[in-house]
Amino acid sequence: MVIHPYLTSLRAIVGREALRFLHQRERFVAALVRPLVWLVVFAAGFRAALGLSIIPPYQTYITYETYIVPGLCGMILLFNGMQGSLSLVYDREMGSMRLLLTAPLPRGWLLFAKLVGSTAISILQALVFLAIAAAFGVTTAPLGYLTVIPALAIAGLMLGALGLALSSFIKQLENFAGVMNFVIFPMFFLSSALYPLWKMAESSELLHDICAVNPFTHAVELIRFALYGQLNLPALGWTIFATCAFMAFALWGYDPARGLTRRKS
Repeated sequence: MVIHPYLTSLRAIVGREALRFLHQRERFVAALVRPLVWLVVFAAGFRAALGLSIIPPYQTYITYETYIVPGLCGMILLFNGMQGSLSLVYDREMGSMRLLLTAPLPRGWLLFAKLVGSTAISILQALVFLAIAAAFGVTTAPLGYLTVIPALAIAGLMLGALGLALSSFIKQLENFAGVMNFVIFPMFFLSSALYPLWKMAESSELLHDICAVNPFTHAVELIRFALYGQLNLPALGWTIFATCAFMAFALWGYDPARGLTRRKS
């Protein structure tokens, strides 16, 4: 049976990402430690200080731990997307990236296959975190654990595409930490991951507006509603739009004729 070369390349690249993940078990643990610290330690302190009104998709008052779980799932996806960009920079320095991009297939497909592999790992990590959160008593509707998977996939693709775009102009591994601090933490803290947007509006309208246009906010809200079996159409639309924009920038960046990597590829 002849397998189409596109499928063969997709299987090979996704398999390579899976093997890399299996050989880096500390990466799996690190991805869970950060959100668990927020869930177990910080949430206990914020619970009494932060009052939460009844806002969709919630139909009753909730604990702070319940509110931040979708944001912490987004944190896992965000950090894994940045980890994917780090691996691309490493592959470029080692020369394996050049071999990948010179394969007789469209460069866009090869980058998409890389994106699918990293997103699949992100979804697995997020589902494990949801299971651990459930063990701590932070649960959702049983059906929500199924309906959240497509939302995790879309959000993971968006944040993975952001990582691809960043990796197109990060030339050295040493520069990655600075870029990570410049991108990850503003995206995470200036979003609805930790606080509702109406809380932001109470302190600063400017902060509220920044959070409202942050793509990460829409990814988190997409996950939040999906955990309760609901579809947030505006969040879905903006997340897909951001995915396309980041992917277009990544394709431009990895185009040796025009992009930022033309001197390196």
